[in-house]
Amino acid sequence: MRHCRALDLIDDATLIAEYEKAHEIIWPEVRDHLRASGITSMEIYRLGTRLFMIMETDDSVYGTQAVVAGANPAIVEWEALMWRYQWPTPWTPPGEKWVGMKRIFDLESQ
Repeated sequence: MRHCRALDLIDDATLIAEYEKAHEIIWPEVRDHLRASGITSMEIYRLGTRLFMIMETDDSVYGTQAVVAGANPAIVEWEALMWRYQWPTPWTPPGEKWVGMKRIFDLESQ
């Protein structure tokens, strides 16, 4: 299943550069956690301060990610580090980060 999510970055060129650098080679624990969580593919794109993430998942496993993440010290540390750079979009519910986007067009269905 495909998931498309959005998140903003703090509008600071230095922090944005650090965020991108952190994603050149992510921590092995983060990579392993994502794969173990049923995420089979993930890409993040940036336009200005807006991030757009596309994930393909195996929904038989995906969804347990948050529960498992809280028990993994490396994931907790990574998420805390990422919050140094990230900012919720104006449409993100309180306490959340990446927010799901509504698909409004699909060429294959035309």
